[in-house]
Amino acid sequence: MHSRLKRKWLVLSLAYLLAAAITLAGCSGGTSGTNGDELSGSIKIIGSNTVTPLTSVWAEEFMKMHPGARISVSGPGSGVGIAALIDGTTDIGQASRKMKAKEIEQAEANGVYPYEIQVATDALSVVVHPDNPVSELTIAQLSAIYTNRITNWKDVGGNDAPIVALSRDTNSGTHVFFKEHIVQMKGLPTEDKSLEYGSKVLLLPSTQEGASEVARNPNAIFYPGLGYVTEAVKPLGIKKTAKDEAVLPSVETALDGTYPVARPLLYYTDGEPNGVIKAFIDYSLSAEGQQKVTEVGYVPLK
Repeated sequence: MHSRLKRKWLVLSLAYLLAAAITLAGCSGGTSGTNGDELSGSIKIIGSNTVTPLTSVWAEEFMKMHPGARISVSGPGSGVGIAALIDGTTDIGQASRKMKAKEIEQAEANGVYPYEIQVATDALSVVVHPDNPVSELTIAQLSAIYTNRITNWKDVGGNDAPIVALSRDTNSGTHVFFKEHIVQMKGLPTEDKSLEYGSKVLLLPSTQEGASEVARNPNAIFYPGLGYVTEAVKPLGIKKTAKDEAVLPSVETALDGTYPVARPLLYYTDGEPNGVIKAFIDYSLSAEGQQKVTEVGYVPLK
């Protein structure tokens, strides 16, 4: 009787240990399955508000293919995602700008080694209300608008009305990219790294909020990613200089390099990804995943 009881408890103990092992394998980055190719595990993705619509589509499709996988996605901004990667509180930091040297140093001091993967491209679009008669602007004119040196639409060929300049907040990679490439006119003879956003520029916590405000306000101007451009707003043609042709944002102009405000969309992981994280990123880079990029309204990788 005593030996049978011991055998019973041994079997129960082994069953408990096996269940615990399976549970641990389902944690972040882990894989498990009955036939060796069933992926399971959890992935936490934090960061860019611009990248979030695309990541959400990939996550939904990936979880359909792998029911044992769980992916959470949130988009408070690139800066938040990069900070979470540095702190070790996210599996993937999504960003619409590259990590800064000081951020990489902070990460490495924390034992985190950022690994960069470009997952798509975006044509950062400057949009106005459809009733606004302005159809194109130079980078210098945009810089003047966003530094409050130009405050009336009549000064750029529009109506006699105040310009309501909208921007993403400082947590946003889009905010940083626009500041460097448009406000400070990066790469142009007129480049000025001392320029900052003007005090009258309104900072918004989300890209959708900016696009919605432009659709409502005839005097507003904003710069969402291409995926946020709908018939409710009018994208402007952008000219590098007054002598150049104006180019509208599109998949084609971003791919051929003629649109002057294109940028990479990035994932950052701690070291080269593996397990379920690698499988998810491999899916995003696959032909099917890149087709989703086009469907969402961004620019697939070449």
